[in-house]
Amino acid sequence: MTPTNQAYSLAELMICAASETFRDDGEVLATGIGVLQRLSASLAMLNSNSELMMTDSEAFMVAEPVPLGPRGGYQPKCDSWMGFSRIFDNVWSGRRHALVGPVQVDRFGQANISCIGDHAKPKSQMLGVRGFPGNSINHANSFLVPSHNKRVFVEGEVDVVSSVGYNPARLARGWSMDEIDIRLIITDLCVMDFQGPDRQMRVRSLHPGVTAAEVQAATSFPLHLPESIPTTAAPTLEQLILIQQLDPHNLRASQIKDNPPGVRAPQ
Repeated sequence: MTPTNQAYSLAELMICAASETFRDDGEVLATGIGVLQRLSASLAMLNSNSELMMTDSEAFMVAEPVPLGPRGGYQPKCDSWMGFSRIFDNVWSGRRHALVGPVQVDRFGQANISCIGDHAKPKSQMLGVRGFPGNSINHANSFLVPSHNKRVFVEGEVDVVSSVGYNPARLARGWSMDEIDIRLIITDLCVMDFQGPDRQMRVRSLHPGVTAAEVQAATSFPLHLPESIPTTAAPTLEQLILIQQLDPHNLRASQIKDNPPGVRAPQ
């Protein structure tokens, strides 16, 4: 498929970039937690990995992703039952890949969705750790962050370590670094991974109009910046059509402030 000359939003660019994290997964359960995350996983199922499995977010496996928002007359195409017991079987067996939206991430890839500030007296209370500890040690995870800044990519450790990262000081007894699998981090500035020296967070691609210096300035710890960093691939026309079908109510437009275009205007 070839890139399109059609205008696209930053949200759509991020959805397409994030969908790539599922491309080579084969038959695993994809879980996208959040609007952009779910659209990314759904796009991957239709566009790059037809073996990907997905639920209706309730209790069934579906043959095709369920569109976001009010369903009208749409009836999910259910393949089989997928209750909690089978979900946990997938989690513990490693046959799952979650795309999540942490509030804080540190240089180790440890994520926080629990609270901001001191856990005993937080400034902001959020979800708690939920399933992050078990998810992060049992199966692949990727992150999607809609606002890349130093409040998210924090100095030191995150305020509450909700998920396992590449931090040897917190590695559970009997586990090795090779058992941790953080694939991609997609932000509104770039795509990153942990393929730098000693698992340092590395900039993998820059979104159109963004510089490596801008990404580093928005991050509280040193990033690995290769000499040559490609530009994040533009969505194809086929991908944009699929996204419209998956999100007929355009919920994606409200996920990034002011719904900016995918190609940044010259400064």
